This record gives sequence, structure tokens and C-alpha cells, in this order.
Amino acid sequence: MLLDIGEVARKSGLSPATLRFYEEKGLIAPVGRRGLRRLYEPVVLERLALVALGRAAGFTLAEIGPMLGDDGVPALNRQMLADKADALDRTIARLMAMRDGLRHAAACPAPRHMECPTFRRILDAAAHGFFSRDKAETAPF
Repeated sequence: MLLDIGEVARKSGLSPATLRFYEEKGLIAPVGRRGLRRLYEPVVLERLALVALGRAAGFTLAEIGPMLGDDGVPALNRQMLADKADALDRTIARLMAMRDGLRHAAACPAPRHMECPTFRRILDAAAHGFFSRDKAETAPF
């Protein structure tokens, strides 16, 4: 049973405008029309779930497109998945270091933060780009 664009929007949680945008990008394709409304095979919901998963993992639409496969069967690039997992590990390390630094600053017993050696190391790390997206490996403090 074919789904019209409104049904796909309702079931996927995406707006019709987003569905049309994904169509322009080649991520999904209608199989016909009922009047002015686009019609899709039910498998489009699975493709949209793959797009959502890819976006949640930080992939761009340009990276996701080839992974959807031309024949409807996902063609996941294992190296891209491993690389993205590594990037997420770096992001997690950076965010954990930031969290730990904030917790320390909040609980620091020093009368002023600038008198705290740990806070000074945090400032130095920030000044040297440690908290930028591509730097964090292990916290320097």
C-alpha cells in the first residue's frame, strides 16, 4: 500500500518540506502521485530512519546518501562508520574534560578561581585549543 506525503510525514515525524528537500537531495524518491500529493513505498520509512540515525551520529546528508544504496539495500561504509566512532570518542573526551573542569570550578575551595592551580591549567588548556572539536584526547589537568 502506497503512502502519500502526509502519511509519510506523520509516521516519520518529518515535515512535508523536509521530505521534499530529501527528495531533492536524492535520499528518497516518490513512486507516483495521487493528484498533487507524492506517493511513496512503505520502505521509505526505513530509509528515513537510516537518515535520522546517520544525522544523529553526525553524518552529513552528502555522506548519508551513498550509504542508503541505489537498490534500496543500505550500503554502509564500514570505514566511515569506524572513523565517525573515533570522532565521537574525541568529542566525548572533550566534553568530559569540559564537564570535569566545570565541576572543579564550581567546587573549587580557592578564594578566587585565578588562585586555583587546577583552574589555571584549565585556562591554559583552553588557550591552547584543547577544548576545540579536534583536539581533546586526554584532559591535561
